[in-house]
Amino acid sequence: MTKFKLNGDSNIGSQVTLTSFMVGGMDDAGQVNLGYEASEEYTKDKNVCIGCQKKNTGNSAILNLPDETFLTRRGPYRSKPKFKEWLTDKAKNGCTKKVLCKRVPILAWLPTYSLDTAVCDLVAGITVGLTVIPQAIAYANIAGLPPQIGLYSSFMACFVYAIFGSCKDSPIGPTAISGLLTRENIHGLGAPAATILCFLSGCVVFLMGIFQFGFLIDFISGPVSVGFTSAAAIIIATTQMKDILGLPYPGGDFVVVWEQIIQHISEASFYDTALGVTTILVLLSLRSIKNIQFGSSENEKKPMHVFLNKLIWLISTARNIILVCVTAGLAYYFDVNGSQPFRLTGYIKPGLPEVKPPSFEVNMGNKTQSFIEVTSTLGSGLLVVPLLTILENIALAKVFSEGKAIDATQEMLALGVCNIASSFVQSMPVSGALSRGAVNNASGFLTPWFSYIPKASLAGVIIAAVVFMVELQVVKPMWKTKKSDLIPAAATFLGCLLLRLEVGIVLGISINVIFLLYQSARPSVHVEKLTTSLGCDYLLITPDRSLAFPSVEYVRSIVSKAGIKQGSSSTPVVIDAKHIQAADFTAAKGIKSLIDDFHKRSQPIFFFNLKPSVSSIFQGVGPKEFVHCNTYEELNRLLQLHCKNGICKTKNESSHEIIDLNL
Repeated sequence: MTKFKLNGDSNIGSQVTLTSFMVGGMDDAGQVNLGYEASEEYTKDKNVCIGCQKKNTGNSAILNLPDETFLTRRGPYRSKPKFKEWLTDKAKNGCTKKVLCKRVPILAWLPTYSLDTAVCDLVAGITVGLTVIPQAIAYANIAGLPPQIGLYSSFMACFVYAIFGSCKDSPIGPTAISGLLTRENIHGLGAPAATILCFLSGCVVFLMGIFQFGFLIDFISGPVSVGFTSAAAIIIATTQMKDILGLPYPGGDFVVVWEQIIQHISEASFYDTALGVTTILVLLSLRSIKNIQFGSSENEKKPMHVFLNKLIWLISTARNIILVCVTAGLAYYFDVNGSQPFRLTGYIKPGLPEVKPPSFEVNMGNKTQSFIEVTSTLGSGLLVVPLLTILENIALAKVFSEGKAIDATQEMLALGVCNIASSFVQSMPVSGALSRGAVNNASGFLTPWFSYIPKASLAGVIIAAVVFMVELQVVKPMWKTKKSDLIPAAATFLGCLLLRLEVGIVLGISINVIFLLYQSARPSVHVEKLTTSLGCDYLLITPDRSLAFPSVEYVRSIVSKAGIKQGSSSTPVVIDAKHIQAADFTAAKGIKSLIDDFHKRSQPIFFFNLKPSVSSIFQGVGPKEFVHCNTYEELNRLLQLHCKNGICKTKNESSHEIIDLNL
């Protein structure tokens, strides 16, 4: 029920002033409008106007209106639209030019595309394309796939993302994490299974975008993300250690790889190890030279200084392709002279891939696995891979957004289409990659020369890149801010490292959910004993969050104990509900039991700052005495009335007791 009073005389035309809350608005004369017109239709309804109860108490009157009537819109009653009307409205609203430009962003920026921007994009594409070639081959190696699969994964997605992507700087292609996820989830089924995983991941991501399931990413907290990324980086580096040492033994698990290394360390190749270590050191050095600047200030920089700064930047950016070309040339020199001290990448299929739908069957020797069997083998990867690729891409888009809001739904739609399109060119799953901005789709014509790339140099490229993914720098801030965040971070890290990536992610999310449930079930309840200006003692109890079924019994116990021990079973208790934004049926039943407990021992309990929506939920279970107010004047008057032991009550038809505060 909604409570308000009439001030002045009790005639029908009296001005209305609300004591608790107000719904509706003021009319042109400055009078309160109750939210409906006094038309003949309404005056005939006894429950709306004539049925409004009025209790005279001197110069005031209490009116109790049903909430559903009080909240009626102005004018004639408006029923909810039917499903067909709702669907028609949605279709009309979704076919506007604004929505079309939002879902196909190229339509918005292409008309303003200039020649200067095209030149800048061409330079960026060539520069970063030089980085893509060795990275793509290396990431295919991480996934346990043929080298050309990495190149196939590098060119289709970037074209599609240019049409549907919402972040102009976010690159799409193979990444170290997507390669590792592919390796763990295809279970040795090879490139056809990786293509199927790419297609199905794209479908899942696209559907998540349509149904706006991006909120699932919110359950992957910062500590869980840090633990996952750091563990993935260490696993990726570990898988490359065998190539650094020149060991031919396969393996992708952290523990298995180190067992093999320890068992076969005596078989390590000196030349591969020397080349791998040198590659890492050179790459780290070239990475750091980009901070070198010639000319102390802009005014003192000469044309030569500008040229040298750009040259250093280019060398630092293209360091991977430069080093790979040098080591490939060295390997080629040894090969033409009849000796080969390095393990080489080997044959890479030349040319661009054939554009065709992915094959939904996998041939393993003499056995053919159907689509259902392959899907069953992929298992949890059909959910884990899409979720983590979305997380990686949205996190990357935020880096390039320059503080602007990212449309997560559009990013999911774009990433889904990118994976679906890439599966038509035999790609593995793709996502955003921080170290790239575009790809060179002509790289496939150079593949015969890539066969001379030493595996040790590719391993060095990977290790030099992923070493910066281990986020040790966040441990100290976590310790200073909230130490408990280290628990899900450590659990995720160890679970990913020692078990599987998806197991570590689920473990970290589960711990976070447990923390959230515990906080929901055990809210902080502040109890303070105060005295009014007139000398009336009372207990002010303030829960710090909304009431729901896990927490209501705990709050009830705290309030009851405080009322008995600190309030001596007689001091009034005031529950400040300013933080209670919502409640449920179980909470309402718990509050009813709490009010009954106080009523049995004749101890007053008042609710202060209670939201109308919460008040209606509490009143729905029919408590014996439910006294609430929204202003300090009302609260002081209630306490004063208790001290004088002269509380007057008026009962409405629903047996809810309402206190008139103007006696």
